[in-house]
Amino acid sequence: MEATLYLANGSLYRGKGFGAKKTCVGELVFNTSMTGYQGILTDPSYRGQIINMTYPLIGNYGVSEVDNQSGGIHAFGLVTRDISFRPSNRHGIMTIDEWLKEQGVPGVYYVDTRAITKKIRNEGTIPCVISTEGIGKDEAAALLAATPLRTDYMVEAGARSVREFPAAASGGSCVGLYNEPFAPHVQSAETMGRDIAVPQDVSALGKAGVGCFCKTYKVAILDFGIKRNIIAAMQRRGMDVWLFPYDSSAEEILSVNPDGLFLSNGPGDPESALHGIDVARQLLGKLPIFGICMGHQVLALACGAETYKLKYGHRGGNHGVCDLDTGRSAITSQNHSFAVKADNLDDKGLVVTHVNLNDGTIEGLRHKTLPMFSVQYHPEGSPGHNDSDGLFDRFIELMQTGAPLVPSSKTILRQGDHADA
Repeated sequence: MEATLYLANGSLYRGKGFGAKKTCVGELVFNTSMTGYQGILTDPSYRGQIINMTYPLIGNYGVSEVDNQSGGIHAFGLVTRDISFRPSNRHGIMTIDEWLKEQGVPGVYYVDTRAITKKIRNEGTIPCVISTEGIGKDEAAALLAATPLRTDYMVEAGARSVREFPAAASGGSCVGLYNEPFAPHVQSAETMGRDIAVPQDVSALGKAGVGCFCKTYKVAILDFGIKRNIIAAMQRRGMDVWLFPYDSSAEEILSVNPDGLFLSNGPGDPESALHGIDVARQLLGKLPIFGICMGHQVLALACGAETYKLKYGHRGGNHGVCDLDTGRSAITSQNHSFAVKADNLDDKGLVVTHVNLNDGTIEGLRHKTLPMFSVQYHPEGSPGHNDSDGLFDRFIELMQTGAPLVPSSKTILRQGDHADA
């Protein structure tokens, strides 16, 4: 079927359609990952966005039962140079075309994704219309003009009720995460959206002694749109996880007597997460806190810092980040449009701990006097590298001591030092 991608700057791309026969409006972004499309599309942080993949072939290993990061696709559309209708993977249960049909998500292929990526890099993320229903340019332009983009998807991207996920040592897993159906634009899926198996046997890992199980820590998560493997990473380290919906109060979170608070990833503008900022502000100093992505930005705002929108954001599994405390660099998985401003952080009690090696933006913070730290990226990968999953161990350290983090005694090289010093 014929497909249309219309951009707010007037650019029109005609291609072939796959997935659902549908028309959607969203923000056009690009992702530089070579693999992991199933995890990307089911990452709640992509809610409201149409993803242009820079890697030219998508769908070559199909769709499996274990790679979802939530109960269904959150992205509003997918754009790629080519797709595979005949995938090769013994774990595959359907093609990406069949999956997008089932989930009610439109896709466009056989378009110049390099030109689209260049346009986004030059002009910034762009509102657009994706359609597989044969609409014309004028109809797409009228629809785009009449449809404002939302900035508050984090209020609906996560859990709808309090859920407990026991530590791996006690046989827990995050099977069943996000059993509830999603918003109307995503169709409920019997095979892909319910009771998804954990990719690793976290119970076996716990019994094998992986992680720290000398004490079980109870962690409360304020959910802006968490990924399943983040919960699994905590379970493997002996954490009992309590997942709280976005609208939970500070009192409700404290009622389970948690040892620490985790602020998750999620979609939208962090400044629109007014309730989350208020809850984080109330709990600063009362609990050790670890935030990632949206949670990182929310913590910064709760401390009085400011955020701003990046021109085209960071999305992909290949972003270099330097830890200023150790001088070590890591390849990280990222998905965000916003960053924390560097202005007056010292006055807010914040110290920059990580920076992006491509553009120098802030990738991590810690507080001088409070047990709190955060990073802008996804330490568990999924998809992406696991270079930074030790940050979950750092969270355990924070809960053990209840004291502010200090630079590691294993520092090998600081910014500005020389290797032969």
